[in-house]
Amino acid sequence: MVYQASVVSVMIASPGDVSKERELVRSIIHDTNDIFASSSKTVLLPVGWESHSAPELGGRPQAIINKRVLKDCDLLVGIFWTRLGTPTGTSESGTVEEIKEHVKSGKPAMIYFSRSPVAPETLDPEQFAALKTFERWCKEQGLVESYDDTSEFVEKFRRQLHFVLRDNNYIGMEVAKIAEVNEGAIKSELNVSLTEEAANLLIEAAKGNGEILQLDTLGGRTVQANGKEFCGTWDRRELAKYDAALAQLIELGLIAEQGSRGQIFALTAKGFSVADAQISETD
Repeated sequence: MVYQASVVSVMIASPGDVSKERELVRSIIHDTNDIFASSSKTVLLPVGWESHSAPELGGRPQAIINKRVLKDCDLLVGIFWTRLGTPTGTSESGTVEEIKEHVKSGKPAMIYFSRSPVAPETLDPEQFAALKTFERWCKEQGLVESYDDTSEFVEKFRRQLHFVLRDNNYIGMEVAKIAEVNEGAIKSELNVSLTEEAANLLIEAAKGNGEILQLDTLGGRTVQANGKEFCGTWDRRELAKYDAALAQLIELGLIAEQGSRGQIFALTAKGFSVADAQISETD
C-alpha cells in the first residue's frame, strides 16, 4: 500500500565504545516503523555520520557533519559508556558538539549513560573524567537516562521513544506541518480546473462504469458516458469542444485510452477521486 507520511530523522550520536547500542537503536527504529508507520503516517529514519556522510574537503570535519547530516535531523539519541570521544577543536568531542548544536536549535535529544561494568585497566582516566563532567552538564539541562546492560537499554529506549514521538512539542509541530502540506497537495491535485464539457464527461462516467465512449454515427460523432449522449453532431465547433475535453482529461491523467482506436476511455484512480470531489462540490 502506498501512502504519504512524515519522515522524522533520528541522529544517533555516540563515541565508539557503544557500537552495540547504536545497532540496537536502528533495530528499534525499524521495529517501530513496522508497527506504527502505516497508522500514524510517520516514518523514523535512523541517521549517523557513518551512513549519511561522504568524503568532502574544505572545512573542519565535524563542521561538515553538522552541516550535511545533523542540521536536518529532528531527534537526537546520544549514548555514552566510558568515553567522551575525540576533541574537534571547538568542543570536547564530536558527539558533544552534535548534542550541543542540536539542543541549541531547539530540537529534542534523548541522552543515555551506560552503567555496565568495565575492567579498570581498560579505562582512559582523562576520557572518563571528561565524560563525568559532560554528564553533569547534561543533568543541568534536563532529564537523562542510565542503564545497566543492553537489555535494559532496549526496554527503556523502546518505551521512551514512543513518549517523545507522542508528547514532544517540536516533533508534534513538525509532523503536523508536513501533514498539512500533504493535505494541501492532495486538495490542490483534486481541485483541478476542467472545462464544462470535460467536467460533465468525468462526473457522468464516474456515476456509471467509469467508461467514456466516442462513436461515429450517421447523425454525427457522439460521446457517451453512463448511457448519456453528448455532442451528437458533425458541427466542427461542437466537436472541437469535446475533442478538447477528452484531451484535457487525458493530459491530467484522469482518463486513459483503452486500445489504440480512440473510442473507449476509462477513468483512472485519480479520475474517480477528482470526479467525487467535483460531485461533492455540486451536492
